[in-house]
Amino acid sequence: MRTTSVYARVSPQHKLRIVDALQEQRQIVSMTGDGVNDAPALKSADIGIAMGITGTEVTKEAGEMILGDDNYTTIVAAVRQGRVIYDNISKFIRYLLSSNMGEVATVFLGWCWAASSGSPTRQPGCHGRPAARHPDPLDQPGNRLRPGAGDGVDPEIDDVMSRAPRGYGTPIIDGHMWQRIIVIGLVMGLISLAIFDLSLPGGLLSGLEHLAPTGLQFEVARTTVFTALVFMQLFNALNSRADTASAFSHLFTNKWLWLSFAAVTVGQVLVVEVPFLQHAFGTTALDLPHWGVAVAAGVAVLLFEEAVKAVRRAGHPQGV
Repeated sequence: MRTTSVYARVSPQHKLRIVDALQEQRQIVSMTGDGVNDAPALKSADIGIAMGITGTEVTKEAGEMILGDDNYTTIVAAVRQGRVIYDNISKFIRYLLSSNMGEVATVFLGWCWAASSGSPTRQPGCHGRPAARHPDPLDQPGNRLRPGAGDGVDPEIDDVMSRAPRGYGTPIIDGHMWQRIIVIGLVMGLISLAIFDLSLPGGLLSGLEHLAPTGLQFEVARTTVFTALVFMQLFNALNSRADTASAFSHLFTNKWLWLSFAAVTVGQVLVVEVPFLQHAFGTTALDLPHWGVAVAAGVAVLLFEEAVKAVRRAGHPQGV
């Protein structure tokens, strides 16, 4: 069966045998037909496609789909669109889980860091280091305005029909995707922890602690970490558009992604800089160096993924 591409003048019984033989080899089978005798093969196939114009009512009832124009090129177009939709679902899941993993890693590593140096506290100056973020609603704006939602309507950015079909039973979240989700989440967590340490006096790193007003170092550090996480998620939405293709490939083909990107950025600026929103979300105003560090965190995530993708492309030149 695997070496034969065309069968001519086959009977309905032979169609059914072909479907069964391919399914025994764990192949996903689609079958078309218009006559009453084709109904068993259409019903047995994974996707039975009945002719909408010339097909009988029995065949239409047996099939999962009805081809309205009886044009086989429509099937090719439907397969292409289906692959694009599957890609977009995969992109959004990859973005969502990796971004959430970044938040989880930030909280977990922050608590571990605080616990390892003493009792965790919400205020600096006590014994031990304060945790970078606490499981509270501080990051609600970043969670509710998801820039990755634009990935769900991404146009086709490569020739999806040039790829080999997915294997039977291949999960949408496979081992490779889980590896990518965990790695990028850990990178976000480590960057967040470094920014927190950089913004507080007495840390392993230094450079920003003297910029915060006296008594507000912890609030400034926490707001900077929160803002950095938002920007890391923004750039992660660009990373998630493709597995190996550069984020700069077809960069401006998805206007919805950029609209969501702009909406999240404006929302974050308002939450950090507008007084009544500061009170509502527990943030404080940031100066330009702290904003610069937050944006640089997002760029760092982008560059990290670009380097990883370059390695993948070297190993799989045809990957996307």
